[in-house]
Amino acid sequence: MKKQFFLTMLLALIIVPSFAQKKNSASTTKIEEGYKFTPVVELKATPVKNQASTGTCWCFATTSFIESELLRLGKGEYDLSEMFIVRDNYTDKLNDNYLRQGKGNLGPGSVGHDWMYGFKNYGIVPDEVYNGLNYGSPTHNHGELNAFINAVAAVPVQRKNESEQYHKIVDAILDTYLGKIPENFTYKGVNYTPKSFAASLGINPGDYVEITSFTHFPFYTQGLLEIPDNWRMERYYNVPLDELIQTMDYALHNGYTIAWDGDVSERGFSHSKGVAIFPELSKVDNYSTTDRARLEKMSLGERSEEAFKFASPFPEVNVTQEIRQAGFENFTTTDDHLMHLTGIVKDQNGTKYYITKNSWGTDRNTFGGYLNMSESYVRAKTISILVHKNAIPAEIKTKLGL
Repeated sequence: MKKQFFLTMLLALIIVPSFAQKKNSASTTKIEEGYKFTPVVELKATPVKNQASTGTCWCFATTSFIESELLRLGKGEYDLSEMFIVRDNYTDKLNDNYLRQGKGNLGPGSVGHDWMYGFKNYGIVPDEVYNGLNYGSPTHNHGELNAFINAVAAVPVQRKNESEQYHKIVDAILDTYLGKIPENFTYKGVNYTPKSFAASLGINPGDYVEITSFTHFPFYTQGLLEIPDNWRMERYYNVPLDELIQTMDYALHNGYTIAWDGDVSERGFSHSKGVAIFPELSKVDNYSTTDRARLEKMSLGERSEEAFKFASPFPEVNVTQEIRQAGFENFTTTDDHLMHLTGIVKDQNGTKYYITKNSWGTDRNTFGGYLNMSESYVRAKTISILVHKNAIPAEIKTKLGL
């Protein structure tokens, strides 16, 4: 899931949100102008991490989600290894690419169910046991690793054979950059294998489901979501848009966090300013008829940049199922990035936002690596969510046959 944070750096934003949930705290920094947020729900989360120069947001977001699940279950705070899951995901992708005759997805991106597959089949280890930094860098950087993966993947396809030597070369590449997988290790005085450690956590991958909301396959069924990073061809539960939002709100109000997959390439998404919005500027009262006509001709990105010239919240698009579907089908809504939703806030106008834990470190904004995404933005730009089955309202759960 390749991050597209570079687009946010192009924003010439003027407003400054009063806070975007710094380190998941309820404290605010009041300023004269801008957004003023009041906490509604705040759930526990582990510290923000930095995926750095990798496309592994899918793993950071889902790992953070599971760490919050462990907190919810009263099992304490864990720092789990993202790169343990990433490593096995590379080998699975290479196998898939071979069977697809070289037409598989070898990019670093994946989605939440890939984390669950790795956890179920390979286990997990603490980050202190396997941090994946075996190449002298203080932060993750997979540029060279990805280049070697792409190069070596072509050989067995050309030769129509995955030889023993090929598998040894793949292992050597991954060992060189990420480190050797530990067969066993000691953690807090107990000896584990990756699988026995995973079992000790009490997380059942079967308890978690992915939900989306699109009209090109029936509601209350499971359908194939046609996004490039769904290379395992998994099926997602499908619900109407209002019920997707209802599920998200029910989950958060009942103590369950959410792994979120969506589009962050819009100019209304600004990690640096700690807010994501989906503006409808033509409804702003102080615009003249001439200005309104000009705005109607603007792209969404241009409108978003215009919106940030205001010093306080302003109207946003009333996102319908049709608007959402159109964005997916004209490719303006893409599966760019996964993040972790840990709560809800409201601005001074009563507009709802979702507290969002990102994986871009703590130094790229003044809010501890968090931001707040408006409900309008979430309605338009969510690809899917990953939640515990018990985080779904009973009536929706029944409709889905869960």
